[in-house]
Amino acid sequence: MRSPKLVYGTRGKPPAERLGIAVIYLILAIGVGIMLFPFLWMVATSFKLPQDVYNLRLIPKTFTFDNYVSIFQKAPFGHWIKNTLILSLIATASVVVFDTAAGYVLAKFSFAGKSLIFLLIISTLMVPTEMLIIPWYLIANDLGWSDTYWGVLFPGIISAFGIFLMRQFMDSIPSDLLDAARIDGLNEWRILLHIAIPLVKPAIVTLTILSFIGNWNQFIWPLIVLQTEAKFTLPVGIVYFSSELKDTSNWILIMAGTTISIAPLIILFPVFQKQIIRGIALSGMK
Repeated sequence: MRSPKLVYGTRGKPPAERLGIAVIYLILAIGVGIMLFPFLWMVATSFKLPQDVYNLRLIPKTFTFDNYVSIFQKAPFGHWIKNTLILSLIATASVVVFDTAAGYVLAKFSFAGKSLIFLLIISTLMVPTEMLIIPWYLIANDLGWSDTYWGVLFPGIISAFGIFLMRQFMDSIPSDLLDAARIDGLNEWRILLHIAIPLVKPAIVTLTILSFIGNWNQFIWPLIVLQTEAKFTLPVGIVYFSSELKDTSNWILIMAGTTISIAPLIILFPVFQKQIIRGIALSGMK
């Protein structure tokens, strides 16, 4: 008996159904084009000459890299990039370590009030960040953390979303496997490091990438807590740099600075997109 053939795409479908699929793809393509045009125009503008700043052509008449050289000469972009990279790496490492440990405890330990604690952690996700800025600022000011890197870091050393994500994945690990390790004499730290963490690598990779992207793009809180130009992060530095420009043609320099700020994320996502999608999909299934 011959096995049935698999039908891909629109092959073998009725004409009306093929037409409907084509219309859907066309609508999606238009939506993608509308979404990508401002981004592509920003990147293209960063390579234009000043007189072409308001030209909506995606391909500049004349390519120039002078804009990228100029922004490093007019502002300490290199220092801002270093600040952002260091703060993002520290905050990401903190989130991964603390959230992984917290997720393991909430998933595999039984103690009074565990469900209530988890509920309170999840409820913080419904609080807008803007409502937390004033309490954060008062805490930073009272502790002398204003205009310091620690003042930038302390609100993000633990993530409620990360705890939720890791708890969901840790909950899928068979408890019998962990009990067998305890019988063999492993303490909880070794169980976490050698058994639990290797089984939840997709979640850890996802949390790492999302945390890094969030910290790299963080703007509102660093803008409020930092006052010294040398301590600015890249998003804050770009806004400060744009406020200092008087000539409208210098929008080209702003486009170049913004393109630099998103370049690491453009590189990061394609490399790890499979892990990101897999981690988010599995967390949703759980």
